[in-house]
Amino acid sequence: MAKISVCIDVAEMDKAIQFYTKALGCELVKKGPEYSELIADGLTIYLGENAAGTNPLIDGDAIRNYNRHWTPIHLDFTVSNLEECVSSVIRLGGVKEEEKRGDWGSIAFCADPFGNGFCVMQHSS
Repeated sequence: MAKISVCIDVAEMDKAIQFYTKALGCELVKKGPEYSELIADGLTIYLGENAAGTNPLIDGDAIRNYNRHWTPIHLDFTVSNLEECVSSVIRLGGVKEEEKRGDWGSIAFCADPFGNGFCVMQHSS
């Protein structure tokens, strides 16, 4: 069976480590100049520092940018206190774009300081 991990491109390693550990509760496992390793509930998250304007593809002409962007794959972080987590997200340079509530719980659609989207969820008890 394969092990699943996630890699997130960021423009500033220290800022990214601060954001993901303080706002979302990830644990720093190993810090490096270009790649750092975090863990969140057993999932390994690698932060890769890559400058804006560089090409992320071996054979293609895409240009890496850190404006808000969309991707069909994103992370969902389940937390016990949505409001507290979203406050930390905003305080540490992220944004909350939308929030929905229902009998199932609450979800906030957010982005990190590098434009990477994710959701923060709190399930009803």
